[in-house]
Amino acid sequence: MIRVLGMMSGTSMDGVDAAMIETDGVRIAGFGRSAFCTYSDNESAVLHAALGRWPGEPGVEDAAAISVQSHAAMASGFPEAQLIGYHGQTLAHDPQGRGTHQAGDGAWLARQADRPVVWDFRSEDVRRGGEGAPLAPFFHWACVHWAVGQGLLPAQPVAFLNLGGVGNITWVDPQAPAPETPGACLAFDTGPANAPLNDLMRRRLRQSHDRDGRLAASGTADMDIVARFLRHPFFDRQPPKSLDRDQFADLGPAVDPLPDADAAATLVAALAGSVAAGFRWLPQIPATVLVCGGGRRNPAIMARLAWDLPCDVQPVEAAGLDGDMLEAQAFGWLAARVMRGLPTSGPSTTAVPDPCCGGRISYPRRRRELFPTRP
Repeated sequence: MIRVLGMMSGTSMDGVDAAMIETDGVRIAGFGRSAFCTYSDNESAVLHAALGRWPGEPGVEDAAAISVQSHAAMASGFPEAQLIGYHGQTLAHDPQGRGTHQAGDGAWLARQADRPVVWDFRSEDVRRGGEGAPLAPFFHWACVHWAVGQGLLPAQPVAFLNLGGVGNITWVDPQAPAPETPGACLAFDTGPANAPLNDLMRRRLRQSHDRDGRLAASGTADMDIVARFLRHPFFDRQPPKSLDRDQFADLGPAVDPLPDADAAATLVAALAGSVAAGFRWLPQIPATVLVCGGGRRNPAIMARLAWDLPCDVQPVEAAGLDGDMLEAQAFGWLAARVMRGLPTSGPSTTAVPDPCCGGRISYPRRRRELFPTRP
């Protein structure tokens, strides 16, 4: 077991999550302290301006510099970490076309932090024909095993629903001996999550998000807009499948004619409707849906999910987990896994043809061997 710091800046681009985890890349021995650093308005603006852009295009170098500098500052506050998992900032994701682009330089971060850094987690999966996302599902399998062992979950199928800028779901069978075992996990992006609502709030009210879901709760959803949204071909694609943050760019303009509250309520209904539409692909209805990411803090979203889904819906804290830090913890766990050469994705999570170990390893000036490359 080693102590790993995982760091994540998601598609919401609100800041950097950092969390410690003790693991061997298979089991979770324990969770450590965590922290969050908010991006300044200027930093957030630079990152948003670079969305959809690829290496060498205008604004990308500035976005990458913000990513590395902010993560290096966070890493300095965690001297106990023996290894760092660094996701970088996703700017573009086109797995069937140009590939995937997470801005940031793990080699520079390794030198600054004086510790090994695992980064560029998605490119190898995409190179082999996978979607490159979502990458947290194998970690969700580890979380379920941890929670079952702690007596916090029954040994029954569970689903994790992550609501960041984009939504994704992982169905987990806790009886499976390893995450890459056939039938252990099924994962896919469900559709847009917080990004359209946050964009609406920023555009109309100059607020970062709908605090406590107050605006959405006061409005009435336009279900004709939701129905048109759910006719998008993405929802008929068999998973695994993944999305770019702006793949549903027409959803925002669709609600433009509506008053603020009705527009927010419509985007919440679209979010929940996309999750419900994804349930037809699950092997069986899970006992519980555990919601993580920022969306679980929006009561309007949680109420709509409870209305639309055919099972119990709970924040992930009900299973003893930290919904704010789950993705950061995931990339810490995945970093340990990469160091051992273990798969980080598979056919049922990203549609890669065979189990794949992604990620690049960058060492500081002094190379450190943490553990053997094989269990």
